[in-house]
Amino acid sequence: MATWAIGDIHGCWQTFQRLLERIEWTTTRDELWLVGDLVNRGPSSLEVLRWASAHRDQVRAVLGNHDLHLLARADGLADAKKGDTLDRILEAPDRDELLDWLRSLSMMVKFGPFVLVHAGLAPEWNIELAEGYAEVISTDMGGADRKTLLTAITANRKRSWHVDLGREEQLAAAAVTMSRIRMVGPDGRAELGFTGPPAEAPVGWRPWFSSAAVLRQGYAVIFGHWATLGSFHAHDLWCLDSGCVYGGELTALRLDDGEIRRQPLVDIVPETPR
Repeated sequence: MATWAIGDIHGCWQTFQRLLERIEWTTTRDELWLVGDLVNRGPSSLEVLRWASAHRDQVRAVLGNHDLHLLARADGLADAKKGDTLDRILEAPDRDELLDWLRSLSMMVKFGPFVLVHAGLAPEWNIELAEGYAEVISTDMGGADRKTLLTAITANRKRSWHVDLGREEQLAAAAVTMSRIRMVGPDGRAELGFTGPPAEAPVGWRPWFSSAAVLRQGYAVIFGHWATLGSFHAHDLWCLDSGCVYGGELTALRLDDGEIRRQPLVDIVPETPR
């Protein structure tokens, strides 16, 4: 039995299937962890979502910012963006079943010493606080309050988390942090508009993980979202976003021994901005 984690798929169905062949993944033997952004930008988001939902007993996944955007569009809370490739999901006969499965996912999950999250965590969050936010967000996302939460997430997608925010604002900012954070500024707050590599950040900014409390607690964090950082490993930290949908590769990490395997993009993807 092996446990594999795979980076941002973004609807690159054929590349994803090739990578599964490369790692010799089997439903009866192995587990698969997906770091979020299963959908959008690539040509086959519907196929990816159907596959993941059908294999829900073997697949664990977290929500990424593009997954949240799909849920907001499905509820009429967000407009289509340039580069969206979500219409086939929204028009599919099984859309409600697929979206219900997507809503059941958490923003973050912890398995033993491993933490799986799409983008990252606020540096000051310990694991207990991060799990608390993820649990409440998941409860709200699956209940009657989901539109309130999704509206706040969509409206405040560049608002940094801070402890002084009210409950709804805190939850929305926590979800935005877990799905969008890359860098923090000198004051320790997330700089959510930055998309480049660390070397291009303004003076005084640093990657969120450079002083993360969860790492000091001894957890290993697996994340994606940061295509310009790319496939990256440092101590107990792995970024698995190697820019597949932008012409790069889809990366898999075997948690049992740290082995990395990659599959270059084979899908035909419309050119879209990062």
